[in-house]
Amino acid sequence: MSEAFLRFDDITVEFPGVRALDGVSFAAKAGEVHALMGENGAGKSTLLKVLSGVNRPTSGQLWINDQPFVFANAREALAHGIAIIYQELTLSPNLSVAENLLLGQLPKRGGFIDRRTMKTRAREILEELGEGEIDPATKVRELSIGQQQMIEIGRALLRDAKIIAFDEPTSSLSVQETRQLKRIVARLREEGRVVLYVTHRMEEVFEMCDALTVFRDGRHIRTHETLEGVDQDTLVGEMVGRQIDDVYGFRQRAMGDVLMHIDALQGPGVRQPVSLEVKRGEVLGLFGLVGAGRSELMRLVCGVEKASQGQVTFRGKAGVFTSPQQAIRAGIAMCPEDRKSQGIFPVASVADNLNISCRRFFKRWGVFRHAGREADNAKTYIQRLSIKTPSHRTPINTLSGGNQQKVILGRWLAEEIDLFVMDEPTRGIDVGARRDIYTLLYDLADQGKGVIVISSDLAEVSSICDRIGVMRDGVLVDIVPREQATQERLLGLALPA
Repeated sequence: MSEAFLRFDDITVEFPGVRALDGVSFAAKAGEVHALMGENGAGKSTLLKVLSGVNRPTSGQLWINDQPFVFANAREALAHGIAIIYQELTLSPNLSVAENLLLGQLPKRGGFIDRRTMKTRAREILEELGEGEIDPATKVRELSIGQQQMIEIGRALLRDAKIIAFDEPTSSLSVQETRQLKRIVARLREEGRVVLYVTHRMEEVFEMCDALTVFRDGRHIRTHETLEGVDQDTLVGEMVGRQIDDVYGFRQRAMGDVLMHIDALQGPGVRQPVSLEVKRGEVLGLFGLVGAGRSELMRLVCGVEKASQGQVTFRGKAGVFTSPQQAIRAGIAMCPEDRKSQGIFPVASVADNLNISCRRFFKRWGVFRHAGREADNAKTYIQRLSIKTPSHRTPINTLSGGNQQKVILGRWLAEEIDLFVMDEPTRGIDVGARRDIYTLLYDLADQGKGVIVISSDLAEVSSICDRIGVMRDGVLVDIVPREQATQERLLGLALPA
């Protein structure tokens, strides 16, 4: 490794009422994979936005190859060889895969886009990404979240950037896609690039990274120039400022009667009829690789998609929900995997997002909104769920992913919900916020609610769930009790035979 190629020198970023970064200084070398770790809201994403030209520092200096820079915008940063792959996707859903990959550098012939060359170059990068089965002409909106994430990565590779930052890149990837990403990162290291790697997954840090910088509350806590002698407990303590012995904190509880029984349910994404039950007080996991049918099964249950056969018996009443509204009125709520496009109203306030489903309870004379009651309700759940926000009036898109997830949960706590369906509830969320969310799920189960956790995180489902249903290619292959749910067994069931 060479001397420092990228340096942050006393970087401070202030927004009205908030100091997002407070005098951050550290360096990364060429040919180094440098992890950035910290809780949501610690300042990692703000730092990447300074690097990419999205945010200008209030004070401090950015140095690249011993040259000082302050980028005015993202285009200027791109021109100087910087690529950021954000967790929240920035693709254009109505454009093709090829157009997204080559956006900003589309090949031309005679003033027109050379579509043949465009598709050829797109196929080459798709093969490199291990996604050769994707047709370059496919609209991005038709791809899975994991495939879209790989397209984001491919776009950065095509720009031949000298500095590449990954923000939670594996949070939506399948096992195979994660393996391919690790090969790509190793190649970038060998080519002498600077790789900044933001993740909450400890195993990725120790497997892939050479150095590590820890952030907390917008401040630089420590940089480990090497990971030799560093362990997980040390990092967690540095990140949260306190010791967390067991992030999952599982606790036994008594099970009640059957709350929901799924009987031979089948439909889009579910190839064979599925039957299973959820008891009051139970946390049931659904595990499988991306595209296994986990989310699709719950979309059938919640009326998002129409079932072709079977029925759902919930609280003693049998039938099939034909819309999410019916399911919600019956007492079933689903928190979707894609918070940005399906879970939140990004330009609305925290209060509006909390109150959107239960607003009917707070109306004046049954017609007009009662702003005071809505504000009180929002403040109640902000405090109850420890949501970190300057105010209930703050736009939700300025909050970290963990706090956005808490807002979505709070939305349903004001309703009469008996079954909570959580799709990837801790995707891209730090260790402290994860512990908060797990505790909330256990609290719901203690109250006699049912909880279904859809997750591709083996450690998560094997650690927090009472039973785990494993799906593969649209088929429920087994339901494994917690005592027998080793990670090896669950993965063996999920992988193609």
